[in-house]
Amino acid sequence: MTPNPTPASICLLRTSAIGDVTHVVPLLRTLQQAWPDTSLTWIVGKLERKLVGDLPGVEFVTFDKAAGWAGMRAVHAALRGQRFDALLQMQVAMRSNLLSLGISADRRVGYDRARSKDLHGLVINERIPARSGEHVLDAIGSFCEPLGLKQTRVRWDIPIPDEAHAWAAEQLPGDVPTLLVSPTSSHALRNWRPERYAAVMDHAATRGWRVALIGGPSAGERAMADAVLAACQRQPLDLTGKDTLKKLLAMLGRAQLLLTPDSGPMHMANAVGTKVLGLHAASNPDRSGPYSDRRWCVNKYDEAARKYLGKPGGDLPWGSKIEKPGVMDLISVGDVVERYEAAARELGLG
Repeated sequence: MTPNPTPASICLLRTSAIGDVTHVVPLLRTLQQAWPDTSLTWIVGKLERKLVGDLPGVEFVTFDKAAGWAGMRAVHAALRGQRFDALLQMQVAMRSNLLSLGISADRRVGYDRARSKDLHGLVINERIPARSGEHVLDAIGSFCEPLGLKQTRVRWDIPIPDEAHAWAAEQLPGDVPTLLVSPTSSHALRNWRPERYAAVMDHAATRGWRVALIGGPSAGERAMADAVLAACQRQPLDLTGKDTLKKLLAMLGRAQLLLTPDSGPMHMANAVGTKVLGLHAASNPDRSGPYSDRRWCVNKYDEAARKYLGKPGGDLPWGSKIEKPGVMDLISVGDVVERYEAAARELGLG
């Protein structure tokens, strides 16, 4: 496609969550590569800005979701007097659709009809191509297509400060093969059982790997970490609640493998080139798994669809979640150990 005419200004609206914000970065890189003189503004969530807010060449406007209407008014005040050539409205939730109403733009690009909801169609005047079977990152990447571009390269290069690298090196010194375990998703029904995490961690420890438990500072993540630690025969490093998003990126870059359910850290690990052993039963890894390499994931999505919905996973609408109590129990310890061993062999550490 011919990138003409060059827009003077583009506003990107994707406020959350961590994984999806990570998926926006390659689109941003595509825009910067094609149009280095175009002014780019990104409306992003308060937490998510801590991950991407130092990307060069971008003006960030923070949306504090917890502030409700006041948070929306703050965004609108920050943008008052500005009119963009294009708004890329990459979030279909009602809150984001309402937020977009205060953004002035000639072209308002949104999702195709099949992926629209919550009155999304009323706040846009153009749509991305209607496609099914896309990974979320590719769907987000297609937002440049109505503007005349095509995302053909996926690049992150999210900055990591020197102090974050130094901190990560202190926690994970040397070149010991390292398994990081991030056991908690923001969706509780995507979480695996603590004792099963512990069994896999013990297995990795017996194979000479350094094992570290990671997670955020929330009460739920602390409770999960404590349950995992209580079930471990070999005590891992417990780094739960001790990092920041930048420190987490640096730690992930020092590890060989991350074990996690469908979660933000999965996509952060993928962005720094770390292999991911993803646990998928409630969600489809082909849509929301680690973008670059899904060979090490355990995929029980089809089995879950047959058990809980009575049909093959391929017959479900693309993007369907199967967040049912017990669905993650379809993943056995043996399933995960097998993928761990396969990844270790690939890394030359088997």
